[in-house]
Amino acid sequence: MKFGFSSYSFHQRVGAGTMTIEDVIDWVADSTAEHLEFAALGEGADAPVPNIDWDPARVAALRQYAADKGVVLSQLAFTANLAREDAAEQAAEVERVKKYVDLAAALGIERIRHDVAMIRTEGDDSLEFERALALIAPAAKEIAQYAAPKGIRTGLENHGYFVQASERVRRVIHAVDEPNFGTTLDIGNFLCVDEDPTVAVPANLPYANIVHFKDFYVRTQDPGEGWFRSRGGKYLRGAIVGNGDIDTRAVIRAIKASGYDGYASIEFEGAEDCLLGCSRGIANAQRLWAEA
Repeated sequence: MKFGFSSYSFHQRVGAGTMTIEDVIDWVADSTAEHLEFAALGEGADAPVPNIDWDPARVAALRQYAADKGVVLSQLAFTANLAREDAAEQAAEVERVKKYVDLAAALGIERIRHDVAMIRTEGDDSLEFERALALIAPAAKEIAQYAAPKGIRTGLENHGYFVQASERVRRVIHAVDEPNFGTTLDIGNFLCVDEDPTVAVPANLPYANIVHFKDFYVRTQDPGEGWFRSRGGKYLRGAIVGNGDIDTRAVIRAIKASGYDGYASIEFEGAEDCLLGCSRGIANAQRLWAEA
């Protein structure tokens, strides 16, 4: 397993301007990590993480900077909405995502993760999902086909509530039906839709482009400020990997049993300082992997 980080783990400092993306690369190079994935923080030429508005010279310089530091760039993640009912808006969004495919190629990155829907619903939204899937699948298929000749894998992540459950992720993958389309498999995000990661992770492992290691504290009663709600009403708060309520050992055993041995990123979302969360998180993940 090649453990590394998502740049989102450092968003506390990158978003505040106290670390640059080059600083993140430096920190990762000095750690035990083997790779770094970029998670875009907004768009615009001045955004701190690479996006389609960056100057090509800046993109090339960052690629070289990472190479000089010995940091492999494993994935580029960004937001997208491929469930737009307006045909012109949908076509424009597909073209926007294709620009991110080109950006990944310019960075020497072989994986992208794009969202597929920005929809929030309550209650039984199965009919809404069926309608959205009919829009998502052909759009994601077109993007995957565009990316394939460039040697880039595309996919969605299990997040955003609407397409977060393991079965819905698989349904999108099967509907797209392209060999280079899979999933960023986040072991913690299933809790946001009240799924047990020890069941959901093994179900989706055959489709994993990359794995995210994350942890949450889970409570059934309101613990106070700093928590958010799962779809079913539980209270969640980000934790250092290995410190929360996910049975990480069981999940790791399932990953090992599946034969997956690719990239795994620590994605820290806890309340602790991000550098502490990152250093302890990767140490725990590596230790648990070795013990499994």
